[in-house]
Parts: sequence; structure tokens; C-alpha cells
Amino acid sequence: MTYCISDIHGDFKGYKYLLEKVSFSDNDRLFVLGDVIDRGEGGIEILKDMMMRPNVFPILGNHEYMAISCIKFLLTEITEESIKDLDENIIRGLMEWQNVGGYTTMDAFHRLTREEKEDIYEYLREFSLYEEIKVNGKKFVLVHAGITGFDANTPLEEYPFSNFLFKVPNYNRVYYPDKYLVTGHLPTCAIHQNKRPYFIYKGNNHIAIDCGSYCGGQLGMICLDTMEEFYYNYKEERGN
Repeated sequence: MTYCISDIHGDFKGYKYLLEKVSFSDNDRLFVLGDVIDRGEGGIEILKDMMMRPNVFPILGNHEYMAISCIKFLLTEITEESIKDLDENIIRGLMEWQNVGGYTTMDAFHRLTREEKEDIYEYLREFSLYEEIKVNGKKFVLVHAGITGFDANTPLEEYPFSNFLFKVPNYNRVYYPDKYLVTGHLPTCAIHQNKRPYFIYKGNNHIAIDCGSYCGGQLGMICLDTMEEFYYNYKEERGN
């Protein structure tokens, strides 16, 4: 089976719960559509788990993009020379990353060994910008946010990387008549057409799977073979 999940944002318990719920095995595939880290405290643990699974395919989110340059600096040995090289862009990047919840990832990163830090950094740099897959004869384009400046005649490899990371698609528009565009980034409660806030949205060949687990919603996962939806709601798990 082929599964997709997005915007886990450090919810390690929810991530593991959903893997167990679908009985995820070596015969399955999981595509993670970015924003694994930040806000919640388990982002590094999720990355470490993903790294051990050859059938988990990570796609870059804006939070990973922000983290990469900051982590490169955090790997630098602190010397008088490196302090002199500390420019405004690095300081601004660190502050912006913290402001969007990066402090939880940064704290966990500091507790790693040097080898673990380097492994995490290299793993993040290997995240793809998009994936094009076929499941049971159906075609899917997987990206984190959307495809800014979309043109049906433009191959995905010709877009600048930033076109996949920040701006959400127009859910009123069919981008590909013969493919489904699967995205995260925007909590589904913010999609005007969605009649089920905090649940996966399907419409106009869009599948939006960020169900707002970090903002009062839940963590969602979809099976592309069957279109079955799976959820983890921490409030329900606690009995609240």
C-alpha cells in the first residue's frame, strides 16, 4: 500500500500511532510531504525513525528548508573566526526559525552526538522537492504546499524550488485533469470548500492532507490505493 502524511510537526506519538494503525510494513510505501519538524517536541525522533526506513520518502517542507541553513551553522565549531563570520542573514534565519516553532527542534538537535547531528543534516539535504507516482493506474503529484506559477506545459523540474514550499494551490482549479495533486502546508480547516474542517479534503483533483494537528486539529494519513483516511487526535486519545 502507498500512504501519504504531512505536517507532522513533531508529533512523534501520532506518527507512530498511524503507522501501527495501518500495520505499516516493509511492503508498503510512505510519502511524507514536509514539515516533519518544529512546534512539537518529537521532530528529531521522527526524522531518526524515517532515516531507518528505506520505504519512507521525504519531501521538503518550508520548515525543513528553514532548518537546513540554521543547522549548518549549528554544526560549525564556535571560534573567534566563526563568530566574526556570523552575519545578519544567519542571525535573521535563526530568529525566523525559532519564531515558527524551530526552538523545539533546535533544543533536541543540541542533545544529539556530533555524528547524529551530521546524519540529520545530510538526511534533510536529501529531501526531494516533489514526487510523481502511479498507484493502481492513478497518477499523483506530491508536493508540500502547492505549485506557484503553475503551467500545465512546464515540467516540474523546471520550477524554482521555492515554488513548491510556501504558497497553497487554488483549490477551485483543476491543475491536472489526469492526475491528483496531493499537498499539505495549509490546514484543511482553512480551505473554504472543505465541508469537514480538520479532515482530509478531496475536490477538483486536489487531495489536501494537513489536518492541523498543531493547531487544534488532528494528524491525517491517506492510503492512495483505497483513498481510505486515518487519523490521530491526541485530545481523543487523552479522553478530553
